[in-house]
Amino acid sequence: MSALGNSMQIVGDNIANVNTVGYKSSSYTFQDLLSQSVSTQSGTAQIGRGTALGDISTSFEQGSFESTGNATDLAIGGDGFFILRDDSSESMYYSRAGNFEFDNDGYLVTPEGYIVQGWEVDETGEDVGSVGDILLASFTSAPQSSEHITLVANLDSDSTSQSASLSNAWDGTEEPAIDGVNYEYQTSITLYDSLGSQHDLTVYFDRTDTSSEWEYIITCNPDEDSRTGFPETSSAGLLASGTVTFSESSGTILDLTMNTLSSPDHEQSLTNLVYSGTNGFTEDNTTLTINNPSALTLSGSTFQLDYDGTTWSINNDPGYAATILSSSTTEVEIDLDGDASADITYTFDTAVTGAGTIDADITGSTSWVAETTNTNGYFEFNCDFIGGTDTIMNVEFDLGSRYDGISSFINDSLTTTQYSNSSSTTFQTADGYGAGELQGVYVGTDGLITGSYSNGQIIPLYRVALADFVNEQGLYKEGNNLYSETLDSGTATTNHPGTSGLGSISPNSLEQSNVDLANEFVKMITLQRGYQANSKIITTVDSMLQEVISMKR
Repeated sequence: MSALGNSMQIVGDNIANVNTVGYKSSSYTFQDLLSQSVSTQSGTAQIGRGTALGDISTSFEQGSFESTGNATDLAIGGDGFFILRDDSSESMYYSRAGNFEFDNDGYLVTPEGYIVQGWEVDETGEDVGSVGDILLASFTSAPQSSEHITLVANLDSDSTSQSASLSNAWDGTEEPAIDGVNYEYQTSITLYDSLGSQHDLTVYFDRTDTSSEWEYIITCNPDEDSRTGFPETSSAGLLASGTVTFSESSGTILDLTMNTLSSPDHEQSLTNLVYSGTNGFTEDNTTLTINNPSALTLSGSTFQLDYDGTTWSINNDPGYAATILSSSTTEVEIDLDGDASADITYTFDTAVTGAGTIDADITGSTSWVAETTNTNGYFEFNCDFIGGTDTIMNVEFDLGSRYDGISSFINDSLTTTQYSNSSSTTFQTADGYGAGELQGVYVGTDGLITGSYSNGQIIPLYRVALADFVNEQGLYKEGNNLYSETLDSGTATTNHPGTSGLGSISPNSLEQSNVDLANEFVKMITLQRGYQANSKIITTVDSMLQEVISMKR
């Protein structure tokens, strides 16, 4: 009767915890006691002395899942236990109950205050260090400055040149810094500095006199340009210039160049043309085009072009080593920097028939620096919106084409083109982002906890750790849905959810008790009848003793 009473207590405990999160039911077995030897007519025999509880074990069968609206409610689908730390005693406990929440200090805890354990992870989701407390130390996502901008556009092949030099048309002291008549197309894109502030970059495009070539400049608001020496100068806001050369047949990019400013002096031009001679050498008849402003690197000098009636020649060349690429009675193309491309072009409305000379004053800047592509195949320009000692930003400029590192530019599937269609922006994007506030926390099946921030970033924060034991039956029940390890259970083996035989995490769910209520009621009835039957033994023995006592009368 004592054994049956204790068994009834086990059944009662199971029924009492039928709604306890993560509860694992207990079961029991009976065994007979040592038998007593007695003498019989046939010899010695044994009489049983009753029964006792042989074993009480825990059933670790999977409980059903209940969906909840809490992202930090977690359930384990398969083997394993959550690892919890008691902040007051530093003891480690284990549990299947995953009803967690963040407390006011940022710790992920159980309702009783035990701290959930896991790994801190880096931005790629890889573990950092060993298992420790899951603690959200900061609820703010730090800003990231922009390092790459992508701009894909179509530039109208039917357009004409609006400016002899697009960079010369920029004046950061004026409002606007460049007039709309000086360029064919412009588009803007937003990027971020290291403090998370937004800044608009505007890229202007203009066709050159070469049918397949466009000039571009990259600019910002002159008032936001904090590069040393640039504020309140005509170069304020002018970040870079360059050319884009397209294939005449396919309209895709063949070549790119970029020049950046090393100091606030960007003016490059040939001015004050002086003509001598006859037959077409007049100011009204002659057009001077600067195809490559960055090639003009000298100032305070005079460049002189001669025609003797048959042959063109350069009479005065102040340090350029210039060569004539092509010439006729209506046009002369001149290379100044030795790259075999026309840097300046003289065009005559009517054919020149007599000898003469053209002198031009050079206003050249030595501030333009020709850039080469980086290891990624892109040109970089720099900007500074903060004005500190280490606040220069280097930004890659991507027009949908990158240098292959050998001899040519390789176009992406989405690239800037020159088609006979109105100029328009096809695609643009910039990396980087501003500061953001934590809006929500999500947990994946692999236990990875990620934070969703108001700046659109999804940042890995922690990974929940799971533990397993060689002998789960050896665990000691501590109450509060907790187990502790013992010598019988062995040492906990810790690993990621979904690995090494451990179960996966089901977020927004709680594992319910695995108690089978119908089965417990059957056990209850069986135990009750057994207890009732055993009580009859006492009643019968009492009657027999009564007869023995009555025999003396």
